[in-house]
Amino acid sequence: MRLASLLLLPLLAFGLTGCKDEPAPATQAVTPAQSFYWKMVTTWPKNAPGTGTAAERLAERINAMSAGRLTVKVYAAGELVPALEVFDAVSRGTAQLGHGTPYYWKGKVPAAQFFGAVPFGLSTLEMNAWLSHGGGQALWDEAYAPFGVKPLTAGNSTMQMGGWFNKEINGLDDIRGLKIRMPGLGGEVWSRLGATTVVLPGGEIFTALQSGAIDATDWVSPYNDLAFGLHKAARYYYYPGWQEPQSVLELLINQKAFDALPSDLQAIVREAARASTLDMMDDYVFHNALALDELKKHGTLLKRFPDEVLQAMQRETEQVLTELAAQNELNGRIRASMKAFQAQAESMHRLSEQELYNWR
Repeated sequence: MRLASLLLLPLLAFGLTGCKDEPAPATQAVTPAQSFYWKMVTTWPKNAPGTGTAAERLAERINAMSAGRLTVKVYAAGELVPALEVFDAVSRGTAQLGHGTPYYWKGKVPAAQFFGAVPFGLSTLEMNAWLSHGGGQALWDEAYAPFGVKPLTAGNSTMQMGGWFNKEINGLDDIRGLKIRMPGLGGEVWSRLGATTVVLPGGEIFTALQSGAIDATDWVSPYNDLAFGLHKAARYYYYPGWQEPQSVLELLINQKAFDALPSDLQAIVREAARASTLDMMDDYVFHNALALDELKKHGTLLKRFPDEVLQAMQRETEQVLTELAAQNELNGRIRASMKAFQAQAESMHRLSEQELYNWR
């Protein structure tokens, strides 16, 4: 017993000493979360309904979701850079974010036109599905990667109208010599039918139409067009919006700036952009219905493009898309992917949406 006690003494002493002398676990120092301050430049006039407000709401969403760790300040067209220089500003890093629509950059990135609006192409729901599940986002990333820009969909103005005209379009002869503001692929189609097309940012459209510098213009749909007062500058409002069956608004992100964000803030940017798309779709469906009634009260004359004109536009569209796809291998892959998905989606939508609208 005595020997056992003697043997235990050193162990007890070691144990007690160890307990006494071992420092308490250190409290890990909490490093304050890094904060980021970003600029968002846009192609839209300040507080423009739908488009400009979508950019503002997106910034507010990011600020709130990040609890102020990522603060975004929005600059309207011309406040920091001109409307049509937004892509370059994001590419250079002058601003970390941009908000606009892809076809504005067709001179720099011809493939961008596929991701904005394709005449007689995907609907709003189809475009969103193609981007998120049909491989469209990966192709979009590939198209913008050489410029150090990452794109995300951050809004959609849904089905648009055909545009405002100061003379009636009763046939193809009425198109020849027409001066029309029409960007993107739709503008190329108008040109091939004999019109003269120009690209103007939203803030310059009303003055150009009212002064006679242009005879016609597209813009968006009743919601935006009423706010811009286009009914005061032209009498005839044409449909359908064959040139933009939907129109993506994009969030341009400087890739280096995005890579520098921690993963949780990257996720916030992605989800805020996705939420902005749904919010804008809801906004347009609701306000277009109200605005169309208001335009009718102002004496706007709704006119449908004649079948002859729509058929010619459809033929030219196919030719334009075929030529664009042939420009390079990437364009070809984008066109093939989009065309295949549209064919796949149409069979379902003939049974669902189309039948519902016919019977309603």
